[in-house]
Amino acid sequence: MEVRRTAPVKLIVPDERRDDLHESARQFLYCANRAAEFCWDDDSYTNCVTANTTARDALYAELREETGLTANLVQEAIRRAVQATKGCVERWKQGKRVSQPEFTSWSMVYDKRSATFYRDHVSLSTVNGRVECDFELPADSPTPYERYVLSEDYEFRASTLQYDKATDEFYFHITTRKYDSDESEVSADTEHQTVLGIDLGVNSLAVASTGTFWQGDEYDHWCREFEKRRGEMQQRGTQAAHNALLRLGKREEAWRKQYIHTVANEIVSEAVEYDCDVIVFEDLTDIRERLPQAKWHHIWAFRRLFEYVEYKAPERGVTAKQVAPNHTSQRCSRMDCGFTHRDNRDGGHFHCQKCGYEVNADYNAAKNIGLRYARKRKHRLRSSPTSGSGDARVDVRVNGGTLNGKSHRPIAGD
Repeated sequence: MEVRRTAPVKLIVPDERRDDLHESARQFLYCANRAAEFCWDDDSYTNCVTANTTARDALYAELREETGLTANLVQEAIRRAVQATKGCVERWKQGKRVSQPEFTSWSMVYDKRSATFYRDHVSLSTVNGRVECDFELPADSPTPYERYVLSEDYEFRASTLQYDKATDEFYFHITTRKYDSDESEVSADTEHQTVLGIDLGVNSLAVASTGTFWQGDEYDHWCREFEKRRGEMQQRGTQAAHNALLRLGKREEAWRKQYIHTVANEIVSEAVEYDCDVIVFEDLTDIRERLPQAKWHHIWAFRRLFEYVEYKAPERGVTAKQVAPNHTSQRCSRMDCGFTHRDNRDGGHFHCQKCGYEVNADYNAAKNIGLRYARKRKHRLRSSPTSGSGDARVDVRVNGGTLNGKSHRPIAGD
């Protein structure tokens, strides 16, 4: 059985070499998008290119000439596009709405040739030669880097370099792999895999079982602004207004895609940060009936968010799954309770009528979604230590607010 582990490591990049990484990432995304254009066909999924050798033979020489990337980085960019196309084709076959893959987030994939590891630093290929970056490792030992990257049991696999614009920091998510032949070892490892539960909603676009909230305020605000501007243009009734309306539609679509891409990247990063193996969403079938207050752009965002996470997660050694959503908002997520009743939830607040557990309702649902998957497979749920659930202890980080024992309280000024 194949076992994959990912160790996120913060890099100390020399100031004079930071631009080399940024330019390399720009050219990497260019190659990936060029490959996606080559692989995609709007008319039929049977015409899409899903063989890496076909895309590589057609594009490799051209992209090498057009960019300053090394051979391995060009090949990884092509491979990323092919894998994304494969995922879209599979969803297309199932009757799901799909579109040509588009890569916009800052990231590069390094294989064992383009990244050379040493005990305390890594050497990375760029458009301007190699750059050596020291690791900034936590004081606690053993770190995931020591357990997996430095272990003789694990071998290095293609890993992802990412840039956090908010902190102006570079992170290398190092993926490793080993094969277990002993059945008892496989079972033990499987039981120690961890799950990140994700609940989707209107007020909070997404909530993780770790206590991280992705609020929907900004998304709703700009959707309303685009709708308002569309209405103003439609009232004019002129050809110029019609042309402007078409341009506005393209800008809105691009904005919504980029917004959901960002949230998807952060969800996958959340899973990697907390060493989760699986990201679990609720099954989106009949989501319109379950959330009658949701508008069309909410439904679009939910479906697109899962699709983005589904094809982004494997690049980081994580998988995305779905579970049945029934009663996840009414069930108490405390490990020693589990009482289910519709009176447990009152709007955005959850209060168990049996054990008295009080918490934000969306956070409670996120834990239940993760628990539903974890219990069937003897995995562990990754949750907040402040939730009173008795789950695995981890640090809590909430985007745009704080999580206490009773509810999510927005920070003043958010």
